[in-house]
Amino acid sequence: MKQKLKLILPNRKYALSYLKGEKEYEKDKRIIAAGGGTNLFHSPEDFYIYKNRMIERRKGINLGKDWVPSTLYWAVVGEKFVGRLDLRHRLNKNLLLMGGHIGYAVVPSERKKGYGTEMLRLGLKKAKKLCIKKALVTCDEKNIGSKKIIEKNGGIFENKTKNEGIYKLRYWIKL
Repeated sequence: MKQKLKLILPNRKYALSYLKGEKEYEKDKRIIAAGGGTNLFHSPEDFYIYKNRMIERRKGINLGKDWVPSTLYWAVVGEKFVGRLDLRHRLNKNLLLMGGHIGYAVVPSERKKGYGTEMLRLGLKKAKKLCIKKALVTCDEKNIGSKKIIEKNGGIFENKTKNEGIYKLRYWIKL
């Protein structure tokens, strides 16, 4: 990484770059688009609706069934959006089984540049500030890149779970 990666709260300055990244995510079937709030944000004019929804999520307001408070961060390098990270403030039954405290996605064209490892490292620092002592991070069994990222960040494999035909690897990281 030549420029320093930062995790920031959604910022209008990066809106066009974010939207470009979301278009790449849409083409990648492994990424769950709803995690980024793409249904609220289709043009820079929609940014404030999106931003207000992310503030509500962070505060635990108007959450859907089985949702927990979470903070969505954008990963940026220079002027470019390169990924997103969702930090869940606590776990529920489903997150304990399949999702974990932190979910992250690197824009497909920005992969294999070390961004995922740095995003998770910074996300773990933010989790520690929320008084999370051990963070659960999961990945699909076939996602070798994510498995390596988790292990580089101190992930200790606990087990493999299956839900609706999808196998997840579960790792704990002591903070």
